[in-house]
Amino acid sequence: MSVSERASSTATVAEEEYLQSLFWLHEAGLPMTGANVARAMQLSAPTVHEMIGRLERDGYVTRGQDRAIEFTTLGESHAEEIVRRHRLIERFLTDVLGVPWDEVHEEAERLEHAMSPTLEERMLTAIGDAKTCPHGHPIAAGTRIAGVPLADVAVGARVRILRFENEAEDLLRYLKQSGIEPGMEGTLVAHDEQEVVVETADGVRCALTPSVAETVSVTADPSPPPRTALPEQLVLGQRYGR
Repeated sequence: MSVSERASSTATVAEEEYLQSLFWLHEAGLPMTGANVARAMQLSAPTVHEMIGRLERDGYVTRGQDRAIEFTTLGESHAEEIVRRHRLIERFLTDVLGVPWDEVHEEAERLEHAMSPTLEERMLTAIGDAKTCPHGHPIAAGTRIAGVPLADVAVGARVRILRFENEAEDLLRYLKQSGIEPGMEGTLVAHDEQEVVVETADGVRCALTPSVAETVSVTADPSPPPRTALPEQLVLGQRYGR
């Protein structure tokens, strides 16, 4: 059996979770390193090091002399598929079953590893022409819209909320309670050390702390220079069975 055949037939839930996290880092423009994976998954460095070694042994990733991680062709394809299923499930849970969007990330983590192709097709039909998950991330790989952190935007700028980069459950709950959500448009009307405030056309004000505003990607006019969020601001939620 070839490495590719072995990898495709023996991928574990743990391996899929790490591939998913690596893809999120890559998509966000952050280096795929063990340290960044540990921050994103909230796991210890030794635990991550061991799993990255397993992914390398099973043919999903390679590591260079500088220890930077790169996907193999098989690994990238598998990671894209896992992420696509995750975001599809989130959209289905929100749009079809009515689950609040601040609750679907962890539910999708539980369901994504066991979804059959038949169920996936039915979910795709059910969500219609939806292109993103409820948190604004593209369902199809390669269709991510470039944005800037809301924390960088100047007062008076027009903004459109693209996505929430940090999908930890407690932070999604905070964002939900603030009233802000992907697709919302408004004007940044306040920005100081205590809060960043976006006001919609109908007068609704959504206030976030500056640290949370770092995790919200937007398009803005006028726009600040592009900047990638820091690794510690990207947390992908709890992981199961670790």
